[in-house]
Amino acid sequence: MRQALAAVIALGMASIAHAAAPAADDALKAAIASDQRTPAYVQRDAARHPYGTLSFFGIQPNMTVVELSPGGGWYTEILAPYLRDAGRYIAAAYGEDSPKEYRRGYTANFKKKLAADPTRFGKVQLTVFEPPSNLSYAPPGSADLVLTFRNLHNWLSYGDDNMKRVFQSVYDTLKPGGVFGVVEHRLPENMKQDATASSGYMHESYVIEMAESVGFKLAAKSEINANPKDTADHPNGVWALPPTYRNKDKDRARYEAIGESDRMTLKFVKP
Repeated sequence: MRQALAAVIALGMASIAHAAAPAADDALKAAIASDQRTPAYVQRDAARHPYGTLSFFGIQPNMTVVELSPGGGWYTEILAPYLRDAGRYIAAAYGEDSPKEYRRGYTANFKKKLAADPTRFGKVQLTVFEPPSNLSYAPPGSADLVLTFRNLHNWLSYGDDNMKRVFQSVYDTLKPGGVFGVVEHRLPENMKQDATASSGYMHESYVIEMAESVGFKLAAKSEINANPKDTADHPNGVWALPPTYRNKDKDRARYEAIGESDRMTLKFVKP
């Protein structure tokens, strides 16, 4: 009798989970399709694949999600409305007193963006993530999902030990079973990665090794953000490609034909 009851309960729970998934998908699609998003950001959806990327990481609308280094808020415009009602979105940005002026500028602009639209962004929790010194951006064991998009090469400039400290901070912030979702410019393994990833590209093997060194398990890889046309050997590195075009008009047509960078998309799980 007890076994039969358990089976019925399990079946019911499975049905609930199955029924909830399409609703979550619809909510994510709606956040991405919103006409309130910045038009220039929307134009990059074809290169950044927000729906497929966030779905791969397993996002759900009732999660506590931390985004490390949200930059200009490209993903904030999707994550904040999506998580507003049932979840929690923590944007871990540079501090207002950052020693670097450009970082202070990023944060000032980001705060203006949030303040300008309280309907969408009023529930965003803004905290400080300032590697290598300030890594206390969320309580230990509080997050279901920590995300970062094309930021690891910046952290490597502080050295391997400090990179490991960043990964350890993510591990500590996540709940058991929580996910660390990483998107980063990918350097072919047969090309040399310098100590500071000055080209903006990194070896996928390095990222996996670093994550595993603090206890993460690699759950899956995705090629959703791959670009086989990117040779990763451009003057001025990844910033030669769109949308930056750091080389200005020099070889611009060639870089435009390549498109945005080849990127690894990795899903790590805290056991």
